[in-house]
Amino acid sequence: MVQRQTKQRDALLAQMRKNDRFISAQILHQQLLQEGEKIGLATVYRQLNSLVQEGAADTVRLGDEQLFRLCRGNGHHHHIICRNCGRTVEIEPPSDAWLGTIAQKTGYTIESHTFEVFGLCPSCQKA
Repeated sequence: MVQRQTKQRDALLAQMRKNDRFISAQILHQQLLQEGEKIGLATVYRQLNSLVQEGAADTVRLGDEQLFRLCRGNGHHHHIICRNCGRTVEIEPPSDAWLGTIAQKTGYTIESHTFEVFGLCPSCQKA
């Protein structure tokens, strides 16, 4: 179910478009408050989870934190994420042949997958 557009949702989407990194709901909430938006943290979580369910945003876990980012491209994709600053680049998913090999070796029927790569971006490597 697609959420109706509200002023708060529009503000949240506008703020997320400014980020090329995965960010936490708490940080996004603070950014919105600094921009003068009146929005509660629970509303931010609700809107973010709605965007994920709609396929408009991605979510990953980094340590104990759940992070969010608007999808940049269409279709199935994966990410390489800097563990230090959160900078994110979308990458091509593994080939269907690779997934088929895994299924054959393990005897599993693959229904879905997630694949995220974590490391240090070039800027953080220099720091």
